Amino acid sequence: MTKIVPLDSAHELPVWRRPIALLFLVAMALPLAFSTWQALLNNFVIEVADFQGDDIGLLHTVREIPGFLAIGVIVLLLFVREQRLGLLSLLLLGVSTGVTAWFPTLGGILMITTFSSIGFHYFETVNQSLQLQWIDKAKAPQTLGWILAAGSGATFVAYGLLVLTWKTLGLSYNTVYMISGGTTALIALFCLFAYPQFEAPNPQLKSFVLRRRYWLYYALQFMAGARRQIFVVFAGFMMVERFGFEVHEVTGLFLLTLIVNMLVAPFLGKAVAIWGERRALMVEYVGLVVVFLCYGGVYFFGWGVLIAGALYVVDHIFFGLALALKTYFQKIADPGDIAPTAAVAFTINHIAAVVLPVLLGLLWLQSPLLVFLLAAGMAAVSLCLAMLIPRHPTEGYETILTRPRAAPAE
Repeated sequence: MTKIVPLDSAHELPVWRRPIALLFLVAMALPLAFSTWQALLNNFVIEVADFQGDDIGLLHTVREIPGFLAIGVIVLLLFVREQRLGLLSLLLLGVSTGVTAWFPTLGGILMITTFSSIGFHYFETVNQSLQLQWIDKAKAPQTLGWILAAGSGATFVAYGLLVLTWKTLGLSYNTVYMISGGTTALIALFCLFAYPQFEAPNPQLKSFVLRRRYWLYYALQFMAGARRQIFVVFAGFMMVERFGFEVHEVTGLFLLTLIVNMLVAPFLGKAVAIWGERRALMVEYVGLVVVFLCYGGVYFFGWGVLIAGALYVVDHIFFGLALALKTYFQKIADPGDIAPTAAVAFTINHIAAVVLPVLLGLLWLQSPLLVFLLAAGMAAVSLCLAMLIPRHPTEGYETILTRPRAAPAE
């Protein structure tokens, strides 16, 4: 029988068995599988399955369908505790990643990607919910920044090994996928048995929650999902297709990005704490508008690989400020709404993600420039929405359009 420990009593446990330790451990386990899969993906599908732009768009559309169906987490929570569901999802991700190279055809890749995507998206949904329930509001921005840095550090190790050993040892896709996915699966199993089930003080609603007062959060999630897809699908694909990057070169770029993220992420959390969510998100969206316009310049003006690589790194820095969206919701949410709203928000985030990749894959064949211009436009819309966030958002004061009588001065 799994021991249940109230969150208020967790400080009595050894440091390594406390909730924050678990959050850090799974934050490091997730990218070992997912980031390695992502690093190898473009080379794997081009070299093994002869993918074109429309194929990669289809793959990412299929990959995002489980994210669109993340609302199913609410149903599963009727039968499985939230913490256990998250770890089982992480286990599924690890196992699915481990056997990816066993399915080197379009149909096989689509099938195994679906399973790994279910694990990834359901874990992310639950993980975001647990973070907001277990981390104190006053410490949330800084703690989330350190968790982001921990995930980047774990990925740094994985990518570093890839860069050093891919050509030297003549590694195969199967070997790398098996090691990375298997490690994630083993960590998930360890967490399932080594940690007690932590009981948050506020019981979570186990029903569909869609509240009018969260409308701005929903809108920002929708735009974030649409905008993110263009980067995830096409930024890395561009480096392989246009500049001929090999596996170790793609991984080297990711490695550089991770080093920067490890150094910057804690400061991003501190910046959110000092600036507030509105200003942090506005900085992110202005930066992304500029970055996506410059991506377009890579194609229109023929800018070289160094500029494209620099843009990729800067892009990741701005995306790190997205933790402000989490803390914004934490401040405005009813404590019992966090788990069901996390599922709803994840589904909203993936509405565009299901449709856009395949459509933009077709547009990519005609004009990559238009794809990045569209992304810049989406970032501009997000900027306009972020301006509606209050300087000090609270429950009942979710947007500047619903200012309470005693609201803090803007």
